Amino acid sequence: MRSLLITNIGELVTGNPAWGEGPLGIRRNAALVVDDRRVEWIGRAVDAPAADARVDAGGAAVLPGFVDSHAHLVFAGDRAAEFAARMAGQPYTGGGIRTTVGATRAATDEQLRTTVARLRGEALRQGTTTIEIKSGYGLTVADEARSLRVAREFTAETTFLGAHVVPAEYADRTDDYVSLVCGPMLSAARSAGARWIDVFCERGAFDADHSRAILTVGADAGLGVRIHANQLTEGPGVRLAVELNAASADHCTHLSRADIDALAGSSTVATLLPGAEFSTRSPYPPARALLDAGATVALATDCNPGSSYTTSMPFCIALAVREMAMTPAEAVLAATRGGAAALRRDDIGHLTVGARADLVVLDAPSHLHLAYRPGVPLTTTVVLNGELV
Repeated sequence: MRSLLITNIGELVTGNPAWGEGPLGIRRNAALVVDDRRVEWIGRAVDAPAADARVDAGGAAVLPGFVDSHAHLVFAGDRAAEFAARMAGQPYTGGGIRTTVGATRAATDEQLRTTVARLRGEALRQGTTTIEIKSGYGLTVADEARSLRVAREFTAETTFLGAHVVPAEYADRTDDYVSLVCGPMLSAARSAGARWIDVFCERGAFDADHSRAILTVGADAGLGVRIHANQLTEGPGVRLAVELNAASADHCTHLSRADIDALAGSSTVATLLPGAEFSTRSPYPPARALLDAGATVALATDCNPGSSYTTSMPFCIALAVREMAMTPAEAVLAATRGGAAALRRDDIGHLTVGARADLVVLDAPSHLHLAYRPGVPLTTTVVLNGELV
């Protein structure tokens, strides 16, 4: 594999304060060398060694690739009418998930694959180099397994979300559906390559007892734990996540002081999904309170056809700064290193020697422009696993 020099970097965001200025570890007038899919060297541009290939950043900012640790890309169908109804005043309840389940079950593998490829391509063009993809729109043994197989073609970070909602055929038989999820469906998900297990612990979905049972069985089977928690109401999800040492509690829209303190005192990452609040006209999560308490915060897109149909991490950064009182530096860290922590990865989300070579060159002199210029396609160059894409 050829080595690659990225030089004439006006602002290099290393993502590690030990490697530069401030919380982002910024270095100026910098360069870095990529070799064997890793960052091999970082230093001043004037001191850069030779490499097989060269990219001149032209004084622009270079950041770690974004890490989107929560996305639902395996689906079929369209819920634009549902979005329009919400904009006209209808509240979001999560009930539209079953609409997507029906469309997804009716789709072919190739149709599902085409949708994932389109959305993964969108995300990559905007600088997302690592993405987690969930199942959860099949809700049968066969459909959950094929969703995970399709997802596995695009990422190693695949999550089994058989406990998204109780499907219509199990109405009033939640215990029976939980037994299916914990038995044949989990077995099929493991065979299909799932790395994680997730539950929508929420009013109208799964209560604390069912969620604990599903996640415990999944953890015993070797899967990492994640939880959809406290999206629609205050509830048991966040504290259950901490109890089970989950990698992340996702949404965290409605938090008590006890929830915030529990997250701050744990290794569970609070993954915030501001695209969902934007699309549902819901209150935004209390990011400032979480950060001030010392919790680790991640940002992710929650890309799905019903409540957050965006693949743009820069958009989520801009929302976090404007609507959730995060500083631009905090939002960038949450979209990179925070996302890596939510996936329990230490090889991504930062640009230091030895890190995986995932990076983004912006058409801007500073990371500040991600929030300063919302909606503008600022990503000009992406390096994924050491390769220009």
